[in-house]
Amino acid sequence: MRRVDLTFVRQPALALAVVVVAAVAVPQYWLFLATSALVSAVALLGLGIVGRAGMNSLCQLSFAAVGAWTVAQLNVWNAPGTLIVWTLAGGLVAMPFGILIGLPALRLRGVHLAVVTLGFAAAAAVVVSAINFPGVDTYQQVLRPEFIATDRQYFVYAGLLFVVLALAVEWLGRTRMGAAWRAVRFSERATAAAGTSVARAKLSAFALSAFAAGLAGGLLAGQVGMITAQNFGVIASLALFVVAVMAGSEFIFGAMFGGFLIMFVPEFFRRAGISQDWANVLFGVGAVQALSQGSSIMEGLARRLRLRRPAPTPPPRETSEGGTPPLGEKPLLEAEGLTVRFGQVAALQDVDLTVPEGTVMGLIGPNGAGKSTLTDALSGFIKDAAGTVALDGRSLDGLPVHRRAAAGLRRTFQQDRVPTGLTVGAYLRFAAHRTVTRDELEEVRAFLGCPPMEAHVLDLDVGSRRLLEVAAAILARPKLIVLDEPAAGLAHAESLALADRLIEVPARFGASVLLIEHDLDMVRRACATIVVLDAGTVIAAGPPAEVLAKPEVARAYLGDEVALT
Repeated sequence: MRRVDLTFVRQPALALAVVVVAAVAVPQYWLFLATSALVSAVALLGLGIVGRAGMNSLCQLSFAAVGAWTVAQLNVWNAPGTLIVWTLAGGLVAMPFGILIGLPALRLRGVHLAVVTLGFAAAAAVVVSAINFPGVDTYQQVLRPEFIATDRQYFVYAGLLFVVLALAVEWLGRTRMGAAWRAVRFSERATAAAGTSVARAKLSAFALSAFAAGLAGGLLAGQVGMITAQNFGVIASLALFVVAVMAGSEFIFGAMFGGFLIMFVPEFFRRAGISQDWANVLFGVGAVQALSQGSSIMEGLARRLRLRRPAPTPPPRETSEGGTPPLGEKPLLEAEGLTVRFGQVAALQDVDLTVPEGTVMGLIGPNGAGKSTLTDALSGFIKDAAGTVALDGRSLDGLPVHRRAAAGLRRTFQQDRVPTGLTVGAYLRFAAHRTVTRDELEEVRAFLGCPPMEAHVLDLDVGSRRLLEVAAAILARPKLIVLDEPAAGLAHAESLALADRLIEVPARFGASVLLIEHDLDMVRRACATIVVLDAGTVIAAGPPAEVLAKPEVARAYLGDEVALT
């Protein structure tokens, strides 16, 4: 029987307990500010979604204005469903605006994307200032249903809405969509190579972030009764973003803490006779501190808690005697005439490569030989590469990276590309790009000696992350796995142990392996045949012992005719 993972309810359940205690204990005078803090926390949850995907949005309150405008208009129309349904409608209406703003994120990132969202916030502020919100001219306030008519009842309603949204966000964070957000934040290339559409991941993050902001706008409309443009200014959006960075709105309690700061710090300053504008200065200093440390308040706290409960370390895998590398006959990958030019430089020149089915083939060559360029051309990262690529008889020409991965061509990278925001189990499930059982996960994890499922990737050494990336590629059950220097970060004995495991992959998991590696001992041990690339052309191919003894191969590596034996 499959075990149901309910750990995602922990933080929302604690948030619910906080709301219940506050509903009973908070004095009437502070109740309005506490409700406003929950409204801000809802908006911060939305910022946390785009934050998980590594994107910056400075226009969250512009989406909130859309939600508030929708609620005010439905109130004027006396539409059925009361405020609760209107608030949900406000969130839905805000989503297309989120997708619209998310479109530049497909090509922009960092400060350039932030400028675009800031421009939208400024434009939205001008628009809402030029046109009044529905009902303002006639002094028509947004009506609340009787069961949330009082301030205390409305606080409970806002708290329940926050908890439900928090529950949904936590659940989404454990789905493939949530893992895709984390993966995009760490490496868009690795996300695409894992078979996931980067565009879909980014747009879904912006759409759901706008939905949360729209809910916040609807909540605010119901709280104050009559909305004005001053509620959604550009400075307020900037302050919201700064607090999200400082507090860590990707976490449920980070959003709650951020909402508390936004509402109560200015009030404390006012009571102390200090200008409330100094609150934004304080938030800015906190954000700078968080950026300099590389983590928000809640992220740092979460990591310290993890370090107090370290995951068990798997025992080192001992090197075995090694088997016989499998040698297939039927062609699986067929690349013909691959040519890649960067300006006047030919990185690849008319390269032909055939990888048989059911084998482990090596691809070696000195630095700058074109191995990484060949890997990028095979996996679809170089769109203007000349030549043809076919996998198991199916042409891959013109297919984007994630489509080639779905067709059965998976790859790893030279650099560490495993997203640090996930656990080992979450990353393996995401990268598998299919439904996998826990037994399958444990089989592949144990096969390669990876850390336990509950371990966090952020806490792993480079060698463990490289093995984890190989395990993820195997779990996807592709037809071909291209491993780009998987032994980087591993000790020599661990490299040989990995070679022994790779020998078993074709028969055990049904995938051929193209191994790109500088460790020639590993290549000799794992590969039935190898191809040597130098200056963008193939200079030798055949069994390892024969190829490595050829003078032209020695010349490519050493500059003379010393045999590499």
